[in-house]
Amino acid sequence: MDAFITIRFKRETAKRFQQFSKTHYKTHTDAMAGMLDFFFYNEISPKENFGSTGRRIENSLKKRINAVIAIVKDMEKNKVNPTLAILESLMEAADPKNKKWNQKKKDYEIDDTHPDFYK
Repeated sequence: MDAFITIRFKRETAKRFQQFSKTHYKTHTDAMAGMLDFFFYNEISPKENFGSTGRRIENSLKKRINAVIAIVKDMEKNKVNPTLAILESLMEAADPKNKKWNQKKKDYEIDDTHPDFYK
């Protein structure tokens, strides 16, 4: 069995630690080891201030993500779909297997009244 050592804390701090330890760990030793490991492995200082809480950051991120989703939906509605329709119509016109295009080409070649015919 490991030997124990006494560490002096102020009464308020000791009571807070005991309450925390009972809530989250089986023994006070496990609680202290867990806290020390947390700071050691995450390479942070207990004196460090993290600023906003996790919930505030999460809420602000959700708002920004909703704004991005709205922008993407607007782009799909007003920009992407009309552009896609224009590109599809151009691809249909340029498709050599398309019979209508071949007919238009023949009409163009036969019609000598077109201004570009003599170039």
